[in-house]
Amino acid sequence: MNSTNTIRDVVADDYRAAAVFQKHGIDFCCGGDRPIADACREKGIEDQVVLDELDAALAPGGDLPRFNASDLDFLVDYIVANHHAYVRDAIQSLRAHTSRVAEVHGERHPEVVTICRRFEAIADEMTHHMFKEERILFPYVSALAAAARTGTAMRPAPFGTAANPIRMMEAEHESAGATMAEIRQLSGSYTPPEDACTTFKVCYRELEAFEADLHRHVHLENNILFPKALRLEAELLR
Repeated sequence: MNSTNTIRDVVADDYRAAAVFQKHGIDFCCGGDRPIADACREKGIEDQVVLDELDAALAPGGDLPRFNASDLDFLVDYIVANHHAYVRDAIQSLRAHTSRVAEVHGERHPEVVTICRRFEAIADEMTHHMFKEERILFPYVSALAAAARTGTAMRPAPFGTAANPIRMMEAEHESAGATMAEIRQLSGSYTPPEDACTTFKVCYRELEAFEADLHRHVHLENNILFPKALRLEAELLR
């Protein structure tokens, strides 16, 4: 591996690399289609520091799935069971906590009122986003995998090609990521003030965890699931 490798390809090949990029604040999901060198230069980090950490993180061992080698229907099931389920649970808790913190601390810390509004927008967007994936795009992707295994013919989708809903999903990923980045900035990288109560502190920890999961979630879809689905669809519909 060297600094000309793209971040997306490194993480797609072995997901353990995500932790290294996340540690340095390097985007590996929506902004992952660029060389490691470019991202390091932007962050003011020596390439070799990141490369050495990647070598250590990717040493033989570990039990994380190699998602790039996984079947499409496995990826769909994994995303729904792990990331969609997490988002639904986290939204319930975070809606309650962001609202409570805004109500109690909003006068002294007006940023939490904005954070509450921004998170409410993300909650609505992600709820509709996951519904569309689970009802429209993901069943089609799973059908592609089944057709490839059984050798059966694949009928064209009512939406023409998977590229159409995928473009929409990627745009929504970009929007959610940008809003979470704004929340991170408003919260001082999720650093509660000295007078923060327990709910305030828990809320910021939950928001930080939500953003970290969003990065992993988007990476699996944008950089692995979607490209694999488009390639397989092209093969089956030739």
